[in-house]
Amino acid sequence: MPSEHASLPVESFPDLSTLVSRFRHLGATRVFYKLLSENDNSKQQIYLGSSFGVLTYFPYGPVRPEAGAKDPTFKAPLEFFWVGPTTSERAPNAQLILYSGYPEVRLSGFLRGCRTGPNEHLRPIPKEHRRGVDGRVLFFGITTSNQTLAYLAPTGSALAAEAILASHSETGLFQELAIAGPTAGDSKSLLLARLREIQQLGAVPSMRLNNAGERIPYKARNGGGYTLEALLGIKPNGDASPDYLGWEVKAFGGSYLTLITPEPDGGYYGSEGVGAFVRRYGRHVAEKDQMYFTGRHYYDRPDTTTSMTLGLIGFDAAKGVITDAGGRIVLTDRNGSEAATWSYSQLLTHWNRKHASAAYVPYTSQRSSEPTYRYQNPVLLGERTDFAKYLSAIAKGFVAFDPGSKVDGLTTARPKVKARSQFRIPRERLPVLYESFEELDLTQGT
Repeated sequence: MPSEHASLPVESFPDLSTLVSRFRHLGATRVFYKLLSENDNSKQQIYLGSSFGVLTYFPYGPVRPEAGAKDPTFKAPLEFFWVGPTTSERAPNAQLILYSGYPEVRLSGFLRGCRTGPNEHLRPIPKEHRRGVDGRVLFFGITTSNQTLAYLAPTGSALAAEAILASHSETGLFQELAIAGPTAGDSKSLLLARLREIQQLGAVPSMRLNNAGERIPYKARNGGGYTLEALLGIKPNGDASPDYLGWEVKAFGGSYLTLITPEPDGGYYGSEGVGAFVRRYGRHVAEKDQMYFTGRHYYDRPDTTTSMTLGLIGFDAAKGVITDAGGRIVLTDRNGSEAATWSYSQLLTHWNRKHASAAYVPYTSQRSSEPTYRYQNPVLLGERTDFAKYLSAIAKGFVAFDPGSKVDGLTTARPKVKARSQFRIPRERLPVLYESFEELDLTQGT
């Protein structure tokens, strides 16, 4: 049964502008739609795309591997609501299902436990009655509170006809709808305009934002990123959400860039913590009473400093697909033991949220008692990523695990532990991570 209750009549929208207005009223800042096929139904699920790149469209909960699945499968919950002109009801079982072996993403559980869902229009069509054409259109609205709003326009409706006429694709890809009003704006243009203004400031004193959002001086050597974030109004945080208008913004001052900084969730590090890990595998600096764990660890190549090797478990590098839902990035020691691991389920969420749209901004610095930064060109923009692209980049030797964890006051009663687990990539290799990549000189306009 698609629903635990008797279905109620589904209200309809007369046209696109009315639907967009309703979605905006409920907090949507992005609206898009998909032309459905006859295979899109409550039994076979709704096909959303042929790669994990589609995850950049939806705000989803923690990704979990599906135990016992025949093929490697991940699931992620959605805060999903069926919306009508005057109604809004949560579909409590809605989720994204990620089939790694294909790969593809489908929407599932969207009717169960929901009285106002469009049950009638999402029933499976027997093969003998299929005509090869459809006419249904499924609309999505993404809100600032990470909800997914949905409305299904049935075949033959005025709204479906209007959307099909406005569509510029017959491939089933999502079609964006413009949203007017104070929350609207081309985020890319707004970001570039602000970065151009920051470039025009010239040398900027090093700073960061405090918890109250106030700019305060910052004199440590890693001030390039903090200063840019302060100029953009971004408070330092460990959140996995994008920084500015839906864009992840990263400043860089050299040839290597930090991509993500996830802590291991398995291996010796995951079970014992960073302090124990550094004490076991780090380098002792007796005169400073410190231990460091550093080195640049590449795929299938022992590091000369630590003799440890980065590997991928459950990933077919030749095909570029995950073959095991319990797979992981693994750092093995010289004895073959798993010193640190990062599960794919943990990294999937982090990667797609952070890198759906990313801007990399170069800078030069002036080191003194009052350090300054100048933000320069070209600004590098990457759009539409896929977690498999990230794993492939590791397998090709482009991405390295380049940590900087340490323990200070090693022999004292209260040693200070600093965790710094980071994956880095050469600047020239960035394009392999994105479907679209641009280098823009903001002095020439955009």
